[in-house]
Amino acid sequence: MMSSMEYSVAEAKKHFSELLSRVAYGRERITIAKRGKPLAMLVPPVAESGSEHPGKVQGWLENSDPFFKIVNQIVKNRQKHSPRILRSQKE
Repeated sequence: MMSSMEYSVAEAKKHFSELLSRVAYGRERITIAKRGKPLAMLVPPVAESGSEHPGKVQGWLENSDPFFKIVNQIVKNRQKHSPRILRSQKE
C-alpha cells in the first residue's frame, strides 16, 4: 500500500530532493498544496512492461551466455539494496 503525504509549496521546495527519493524508493505519493488546496502530486513512475529485468533481452545472445548469469546476480543484489533515504528514516 502506498502512503500519501501533503506538503506546502514552500516545504516541497525546501525538501524537493528528499521528496523525490521518498516517491521513487519509498513508493509514496506526495501532494503539493498552496493555501491548503492541492496543486500537484508526485507519484512513482509506472514500469513499462518488459522493462523489469534487463536479462529478458532475447535474440542478441545465446541463452547459455554468461551475461545472463551476471545480470541475474546484479538484479538479485539490487533487490536487497536499501537506498540511503530509506535507511535514514528507519534510524
